[in-house]
Amino acid sequence: MASPRIALERVRKVYGSHVALDDVSLDVRPGEFLTLLGPSGSGKTTLLMAIAGFVRPEAGAIRIGDVDVTRLAVNKRDIGVVFQSYALFPHMSVLGNVEYPLLVRRLPRAEARERARAALARAQLEGYEARDIAALSGGQRQRVALARAVVFEPRVLLMDEPLSALDKNLREQMQFEIRKLQQDLGITTVYVTHDQREALTMSDRIAVMNAGRIEQLDAPQPIYQRPISRFVADFMGESNIVPAALLEPFGSLPTLKGTLVIRAENLALEREAAGDDGVAIKGRVAAHAFRGETWHLRLDVGGDRDLLLSIPSGQSLDGTGIQAGQQLTAYAAARHIHSIDGGSQP
Repeated sequence: MASPRIALERVRKVYGSHVALDDVSLDVRPGEFLTLLGPSGSGKTTLLMAIAGFVRPEAGAIRIGDVDVTRLAVNKRDIGVVFQSYALFPHMSVLGNVEYPLLVRRLPRAEARERARAALARAQLEGYEARDIAALSGGQRQRVALARAVVFEPRVLLMDEPLSALDKNLREQMQFEIRKLQQDLGITTVYVTHDQREALTMSDRIAVMNAGRIEQLDAPQPIYQRPISRFVADFMGESNIVPAALLEPFGSLPTLKGTLVIRAENLALEREAAGDDGVAIKGRVAAHAFRGETWHLRLDVGGDRDLLLSIPSGQSLDGTGIQAGQQLTAYAAARHIHSIDGGSQP
């Protein structure tokens, strides 16, 4: 069966005086990998749990395909769910965990076992069938949870921060593995994370959430490069949000107005790096540090405002003698300047 569209219309959920979801509308395309991204308390997990059926909204409607599932029981929605804690059965083997959803659906044991083995192979766990859950690493447990979620071929896959307990290297490896599996299956997927890099790596589109609302919904590149609000600009990594009055245009660039965003990696210490048209901004070095792949600089540009620069470490600052309090000028090309309040921009 083809993967369906998921549609939410003005979904509202309130806990006491706290509005967890504030009239949220969302359209997830068939076969899409959509990520709900935001800080703790933004409503992303509540929204996921509402789609799953574990949370019942006070108002609004949720549709999966042609079916209104707003009041439908969890086990009637044909969804696979991977929880942050994995929720594996410790008393069962790896194979037992994965075949369990099929046995609950009354498939013959032989067929259930065959499909469970195939799901484990897809999750790169061949040879682990007899292992105890307690004997597995975090990454292996995550793969078991994923295999169990897709073994019964659900129409929708929901994932709630499934990689948060893993170390950095394994987390990055699993991002690619999950994305490949989702693409191979063509399954409509909604994924929750608070990690911006994870969302950018894995998603077809990202819904950035704040205070129970969706602030911006778009593909990863526009979300990162063209935020539409101060919240999104500030949340998506190291952005400089500066009044246009602090910037000195050069070349054919006219005087700018409003509040502008320049990402830290789009600033340079050489005017040539900005091309013919761009801006300059002067400041004093407040701090600088080596981060491995980059140098991180903070320039005090006045008005209790710092400017962040992320300089590739290949452009070594070791021999430049940069010191705290030193006056420097940073430059940015016109194409890297973006307005978030309707002001002028290149």
